Formats: sequence, C-alpha cells, structure tokens
Amino acid sequence: MTGVDARGTLHRRCEDRAKLRIVSLVPSLTELLIDLGLAPVVVGRTGFCIHPADDVARIPKVGGTKSVNVEKIRRLAPTHLIVNIDENDKPTVDALAHFVPHVIVTHPLEPRDNLGLYRLFGHVFACEREADRLAARFEAAWNSLEKPKAIERVLYLIWKDPWMTIARDTYIAAMLAVIGWEQIDASDVLDADAPSSTRYPAVDLERAAAEVDRVLLSTEPYAFTSKHAAALACLNRPVLLVDGEMLSWYGSRAIAGLEYLKGLASGTD
Repeated sequence: MTGVDARGTLHRRCEDRAKLRIVSLVPSLTELLIDLGLAPVVVGRTGFCIHPADDVARIPKVGGTKSVNVEKIRRLAPTHLIVNIDENDKPTVDALAHFVPHVIVTHPLEPRDNLGLYRLFGHVFACEREADRLAARFEAAWNSLEKPKAIERVLYLIWKDPWMTIARDTYIAAMLAVIGWEQIDASDVLDADAPSSTRYPAVDLERAAAEVDRVLLSTEPYAFTSKHAAALACLNRPVLLVDGEMLSWYGSRAIAGLEYLKGLASGTD
C-alpha cells in the first residue's frame, strides 16, 4: 500500500498543504522533501541536513540526528516527523511521538527502495506528480547501468580510530553491489580491542584489507581525504576515496548516486 511506512503504519493523505508542518531528522530525506516542492512546510531539520543549501538555510535546526532538542520540536508544533531506523534513536522518536501526530518511519535497504519512498511521500503529502517525476528519473538512471562483468570484494571504511566498516545488509553495501563491488563480511576480521556493532563493525584493518580487492574511504561520516588514501599505500591494495553522500544518501540524491556508480565502475570518478 502506498501510504505504509517501514513500521507498517498506514498514513493518510494530507489534502490541505497549508496545514502541514514537517520536521525531518534525516538529512537525505530533508533534501527529498524539498525536491518534492515541500520546502515551505518543512519547519525543522537537523544540523546535518545541508542540501539544498539555500533552502535549508531558512529552516530551524533542532539538533543532530541522534541528539535532538525535544522541547524545540514541541514548540514547532509539527504535524509530521520524518525519521529513519538506522539514523535516529528509538527512545527519542518515542518521546516525540507523544506530541507529533504522524511519525513516518523509513528504512531503505537497497537502491530500488527509493521508489517506495517517493510513492510514500507523494501520497502522504499530496505531491504525487512530483514523486512520479523523481521515479521516472530514477528508473532512467537505473536502466542505464550496465550489468557488472565481474565481482570485486571491497572494504568500505566510514571511520578511523577505530577503523569501522559497514554490514553487508546496509543500503551502502547494496549500492556498491549494483556495480559488482561486494562488501566484505567483517565478522571474521573484527578488532577485538574496539567497541563494535553488527551494522557498523570495527575491524582489524590489515586483516580486513588482505581479504579484498580494493579499499574504499568514504568522505562521510568521517571526512577521509586523499591524504588518508595515500597513507594507506602500505596495505598493498588499491585505495579509493569515494563520495559518501552519493553512496549513502537515499531519496532524490540516489538518482545522482546511480550516475556516480557508473563513473566508479568505468574508473572516471
């Protein structure tokens, strides 16, 4: 069903846009809301919601994705709250649900889940035409991708001290798989001395790198640079700096993300 979110909650369509007041705690979905023409009714966002810059500049900040100012959100009197299972803390979301009438929970796990996001937002916020346009652009970008000729094993790093990677069931891993880059199963190369989690495990870098064809350094959440890539030449594996936003931001940016993947596959990005 079009209006069902990741928690199975059915959301009704809001016909009167003048009554909408949306707070988004998900940076990529703030961008999607704006690209759907909803900028005038987005009344709150996190400090990490940075795109598109001109539009988000006028929207009040309510904290980070995991540390929000509950009272500030209460004063904004939102009708709808946009959250994500991975990015936002459940206790905080539960607290906000006491006074926000509609909490829309998202959890895309693969690129084509973006089509469901477009349909969900298009239905709830009565902007189906805009959502259909995004869906058509996504399908065009998807259909332009070539089937990978070979599978390469990769280690996608998101943090250092400790070195942290991603699980194979994450959205990022699914994006990489589109071009045949298979994220390593980190369970056998964990860093025994570092705190870890199932979805974002800490790894022993040398052991992990020995298991892959190439190492990828993401520009977010840790701001890896070309200097970090050069410093890892000792791993004796190709080390590539990649745009974390293009690979991790679902929503409307996923369309550009698919084009970015084409560039990675061809070696032009």
